[in-house]
Amino acid sequence: MIQLPDEAIEASEKTALAHKRGKQKGFGRFLRILGPGIVTGAADDDPSGIATYSQAGAQFGFHMPWTMLFTYPLMTAVQEACARVGAVTGKGLAAIVRDHYPKYVLYPVVALVVVANTFNIGSDIGAMAASTQLLIPHVPFGLLALFFAVFIMLLEIFISYKTYIRILKWLAMALFAYFITAFMINVPWSDVLKATLVPHVEWSKDFLFIIVAVFGTTISPYLFFWQTSNVVEDEIAKRRVSQNGGIPKMTRSYLKTLRIDTAVGMLFSNVAAWFIIVVGAVVLHSAGITNINSAADAAKALEPLVHTFPNAGFLAKFIFSIGVIGIGLQSIPVLAGSSAYAISETFNWREGLFRKFKQAREFYFVIIVGTFVGLLFNFMGFDPIKALVMTAVFNGIAAVPLIYLIARVSSRSDIMGEYKSGKWSKLGLWIAFVVMGIFGMALLLSLI
Repeated sequence: MIQLPDEAIEASEKTALAHKRGKQKGFGRFLRILGPGIVTGAADDDPSGIATYSQAGAQFGFHMPWTMLFTYPLMTAVQEACARVGAVTGKGLAAIVRDHYPKYVLYPVVALVVVANTFNIGSDIGAMAASTQLLIPHVPFGLLALFFAVFIMLLEIFISYKTYIRILKWLAMALFAYFITAFMINVPWSDVLKATLVPHVEWSKDFLFIIVAVFGTTISPYLFFWQTSNVVEDEIAKRRVSQNGGIPKMTRSYLKTLRIDTAVGMLFSNVAAWFIIVVGAVVLHSAGITNINSAADAAKALEPLVHTFPNAGFLAKFIFSIGVIGIGLQSIPVLAGSSAYAISETFNWREGLFRKFKQAREFYFVIIVGTFVGLLFNFMGFDPIKALVMTAVFNGIAAVPLIYLIARVSSRSDIMGEYKSGKWSKLGLWIAFVVMGIFGMALLLSLI
């Protein structure tokens, strides 16, 4: 055995250490890239998404996994266009519409997203309250709903933007319960792979209802406004643009970073949704549970995760509740923030989570009102779980005209200059518009 000199050993150790640090720096840089896109992607799998994907798997088994593979490029195309519009113009989506389109276009667009967001806020608050009742059933539903509404509102108003974004990233980890469960149950992976690659479509009312809900909770209107404005917030935080606005200095490398962030965020969202559908199909559909009528029904999908533990039913409810609460804490501020961006930009109010309350009172007032109006829906007799799926259906229909608008805005040279949409971006946007339009129209016709 050859003995290396001490100098050679020391040099080797330094090289190894430098290589390790380089890897850490590379991974750290990748994590720093993840900003508005990963937050948007995680917020997409909100309580409404969890309920809709679970219902899709429970009701139709392996007929639904293909939707996640199909929607991924479409969702990415829409959100990338939104991020690019925000990055290039330094303005939110509503502000762009205000500057370049007449008011009869602006007001219906903003009204559409605000109504959709408010209904979504209400259904998500209700789901969080219903899930909490699984753990503490003696606490009144109304009191829990009020608590979550106030708590979320205070978080969004009084925590700084940078801290808040950091919290939102970590809350997304709650979805990993479905990843783990999928590998603890007997999944027929060959059948699932086939169901993912080969689309299955039925023109029945029930199937169209769930398809529109799946598309609506995946490609959601609130995400369009949130990501556009959130990219501007990110540029302000990184001092690429001043708090008073202006056109940012744009580079190809920055847009590439945004595309990576968006693609990773949407991938996380769709993979998580795919696992929720698969787990729902294997655990619920196979057991004959085809309709999810309560939070307890949805929680049964996670029982295989803890089946070897005592009180497995309670543990499954606990994990489900933590997931719904964690994602709700993330998604409701995104919903309320999306409405606040849209309305503030419409009336040219000062906006932004980076501003303190006294600097943007109207912006935060919209957040407060939107959250409390959404809360009121829970005192009108709506079933919390069914309301989640209905919200997704409404989003699926509302998204169609908004995608059309995004396709037009992102392709205009007078708005985007040299960074207008290319052929692949246009293709993704128009396919999303046409496909969601066809399914939405088919659903409406089936209800007549």
